[in-house]
Amino acid sequence: MTSLPRTTLVLGGARSGKSAYAERLIRAAAPLATYLATAEAGDGEMSERIAHHRAARGAGWVTIEEPLELVGTLRRVALADRPVLVDCLTLWLSNLMHAERDIAAETAALAACFAGLAGPVVLVSNEVGQGIVPDNALARAFRDHAGRLHQTVAAAADQVVFVTAGLPMLLKSAEVRFVK
Repeated sequence: MTSLPRTTLVLGGARSGKSAYAERLIRAAAPLATYLATAEAGDGEMSERIAHHRAARGAGWVTIEEPLELVGTLRRVALADRPVLVDCLTLWLSNLMHAERDIAAETAALAACFAGLAGPVVLVSNEVGQGIVPDNALARAFRDHAGRLHQTVAAAADQVVFVTAGLPMLLKSAEVRFVK
């Protein structure tokens, strides 16, 4: 088994392999893990995606669905012997925007909670700022919030990995690691 840094941020574009990479990190570190899902099944296609991902993870994973209260949930479920995979921050951001929450305050609270967690956390998020400028105000606001979210979380994280075409690129390396 390998040890995990306290916090790892895994970024990548759509279908880049970021979630699969994050799951491999968790599996290499512990036989039991918590999957903290921020997605909500708003339609049949999304329900199918969620069911497929849950079945693919298999035994050893406890799934918790939490679209908004990420910080409180992390504080409750991040255990020394059970790492947490949060998938994904950009869906959480969408949920926060829809609920008209204070994005800056929620982002700051998330970054601040990392130091007090009892176990390692791997956070997955979609990099959306490398494409064209969106043509509407809501999409531009989302892109801007996502960029600030990623900068804040990356600064607070021990390790940051960018995944493209299934290949991980280490952007920030952890020096202090959790030891089991």
